[in-house]
Amino acid sequence: MRARVVAFAAGVAAFAAAPAAAQLQPAEQAIVATVEDGFESDVALLEKITLINSGSHNHAGVKAVADALIPEFEALGVTTEWIDQSANGRAGHLFARHDGAAGTTKMLLIGHLDTVFEPDSPFTGFVREGDTAVGPGIMDDKGGIVVIIAALRAMKQAGTLDDANIVVALTGDEEDAGEPLEAARKDLVEAGKWSDVALGFEGLSIRDGKDMGVIARRSSGGWTLTTSARSGHSSGIFSEYAGYGAIYEMARILDTFRRELAEEDLTYNVGFMAGGTPAHLSDDGLSATTSGKTNIIPSTAIARGDLRALTQEQNERVAERMRAIVADHLPGTQAQIAIDFRYPPMAPTDGNRALLDKLNLINADLGREAMQPYPPSLRGAADISFVAPYTDGLAGMGPAGTGSHAEGETIELRSIIRQAQRTAILMSRLSQERPDD
Repeated sequence: MRARVVAFAAGVAAFAAAPAAAQLQPAEQAIVATVEDGFESDVALLEKITLINSGSHNHAGVKAVADALIPEFEALGVTTEWIDQSANGRAGHLFARHDGAAGTTKMLLIGHLDTVFEPDSPFTGFVREGDTAVGPGIMDDKGGIVVIIAALRAMKQAGTLDDANIVVALTGDEEDAGEPLEAARKDLVEAGKWSDVALGFEGLSIRDGKDMGVIARRSSGGWTLTTSARSGHSSGIFSEYAGYGAIYEMARILDTFRRELAEEDLTYNVGFMAGGTPAHLSDDGLSATTSGKTNIIPSTAIARGDLRALTQEQNERVAERMRAIVADHLPGTQAQIAIDFRYPPMAPTDGNRALLDKLNLINADLGREAMQPYPPSLRGAADISFVAPYTDGLAGMGPAGTGSHAEGETIELRSIIRQAQRTAILMSRLSQERPDD
């Protein structure tokens, strides 16, 4: 107890020296000190769950991470539920709920248990050097989970958790969602419809050394383009009877995409392609094979790519333009495109901007710089996008780091502190608000 009192006194003294911190309430000052005091315990929890492989297809590993977290939530008086997803080809989701004062802001906190690193990945372990650490999924998103727990623990000790209405949704398949997608995200969407505010705990965005606020994320969809043509001797290429062949038709379409679709916040990458006589797409859609000769007009070409947009209107409008380009065939060819919208966009709404404004009031009270909106074209899709149509949201509430999805993924450990402090104070203030006010 004495150590905690000393730590609390040190925290109060530090903030007393900074005039910008004068607006922090006593409970908020206690939150700041509690998060600092719990830093090493939080790092120990991060190490524990990082050492459990939880690749999206390692169902036992995903469940093991959930099992390690359940006691952490229940120690805070938060009830937990494991939502089995075996019917959708994945392990499941861990949801945790805390009921607070009636009529106050309902908050949804979103993270994920899984990583991109499956059991056969050579990237394993947890290596700490001072205030950085390296490990698979250490930032994306096991560090985000630790930020959530650190924030809830600080609220509990400060007494601000009592009034807070919270659902924590930790999906088990964010990196490779189950099928059908509607079923895999049903519980998350229902939680989004319940909530007034959603906070996403993937990594903190930093630009030019400054923390940024994420009020928008682009969608993630895919497309498959197939072209076909009459095959024959290459001497007849471009003729009225032979036409242009499948590869020239493919080239026409892709180059027209390049020239005519470009607009702000839109990308449409071509991931791979194959053309010949014939070309075949693999059953899993991740590769293609072909054969042919230089003196044969190719009969088939296949290409796959992605499509990322900032709003659903942009998605639909660009998709319609892509279909029109595909339909304008070269002589003697045919083409079809299938477009699949998977992760929806998180558009930059007024509600999201207002939520960032509230966070920036906290930054000012903490003596920190305001967080400017991060360019959405620099962030990928995430689970928070599924609830974006129903609630205000902020993403990027997790820790800072580098190398997400790659060997050598690194976390800045002390960023857990500043993100947990921001989160706990924001939720404490929101818990005293009525969303209709």
